Amino acid sequence: MLLGLVGKPSVGKSTFFKAATMAEVDIASYPFTTIDSSTGVGYVKIECVDKEFEKNGKPAQCNPNYGFCINHKRFVPVKLADVAGLVPGASEGKGLGNQFLDDLREADVFIHIVDVSGKTNEKGEELSEPTHNPNEDVKFLEQELDNWFYNILSKSWKNICRKVEVEDRKIEDEVVRQLSGLKVKQEHVKEVLLFLDFSEKPQTWSEEQLKNFVSELRKKSKPMIIAANKVDEEKGKENYNKLRSDFPHLNIVPCSADSELALRQASKAGLIEYVPGERDFKILKELGEKQKQALDKIKKNVLDVFLEGTGVQSVLNQAVFSLLKYIAVFPASANKLEDSKGNVLPDCFLMPPGSTALDFAYSLHSDFGRGFVKAIDARTKKPLGKDYELKHRDALEIMSK
Repeated sequence: MLLGLVGKPSVGKSTFFKAATMAEVDIASYPFTTIDSSTGVGYVKIECVDKEFEKNGKPAQCNPNYGFCINHKRFVPVKLADVAGLVPGASEGKGLGNQFLDDLREADVFIHIVDVSGKTNEKGEELSEPTHNPNEDVKFLEQELDNWFYNILSKSWKNICRKVEVEDRKIEDEVVRQLSGLKVKQEHVKEVLLFLDFSEKPQTWSEEQLKNFVSELRKKSKPMIIAANKVDEEKGKENYNKLRSDFPHLNIVPCSADSELALRQASKAGLIEYVPGERDFKILKELGEKQKQALDKIKKNVLDVFLEGTGVQSVLNQAVFSLLKYIAVFPASANKLEDSKGNVLPDCFLMPPGSTALDFAYSLHSDFGRGFVKAIDARTKKPLGKDYELKHRDALEIMSK
């Protein structure tokens, strides 16, 4: 899956990206710092299953092949893309609009980074006073994304209607054929049609109905979470609360990407012990006065105030587990935790909702899928059939011919 970071220029997308991935990217307070799409690996955080098993009479400690584990908190890799900033009119090609939208085609979920401090205008230009209303950023971005979908579908709408009416084609098949490059699926179209309850004859739809259809399809196929960034600045909390009040249907998380980046860099340097997503850290070395003041400020203004900590880890987790509803599944033997190299529970797979034991077998190796006999729950030793629906944090062994 791909998580796409979206938003106008200079709101902190690149800082969020670097904090989440620890990648080396340009960070500056001027429009279009990010010109080319940057891709990297971030991590979602789950309770590792290792502590539920014993090794040599003690709780096991996993050895991940990918990602890492701290204090039995497993961090599983996901792909992130930080694309060029979006400005009003991007769907018509303004700014870097065409490139921005093209970079987002493959995204499964959008993370909209909003500057809730109000210190950047609609073009991403820095203001001397926090006078900009972040609500406008939420509205304009949704409008640009809707226009993007609409511009693509409207070009072939008459042809789609003709095929549905004259050739007795299904509308979901024709819409998916037109929007497949945006990763729109049949189930997305069916769910939207059921929700809107429009006529089964698309040729009778008004332009307003078509726009409603496109908007709902965009929301369904590319769900979005809002990272209310710079929430620790002067008007940040006030504007965040207003966002929550004015957009109660949206998933909005208070966020301070700057704070998360500082904590991760301090942890990387061995100055503190910090588990991403936690609301505290432990000082490990003697700090300079400026370092101490910076960390005290983060603790006082961010970690002690918001339940989500800095918000960066919470945004990633909610995007994957709440919006996309993915689950984490561990390959684990009912009798042995180690692989052939002696690594304990080295792998963890993120599976889409509704996945079965057979799907899991195929994700491990096609041979396991073709030769599937049964799965075994590593906790209970209970055998499971191919149609068993996977649950979050399952630990399964696949038996095959």
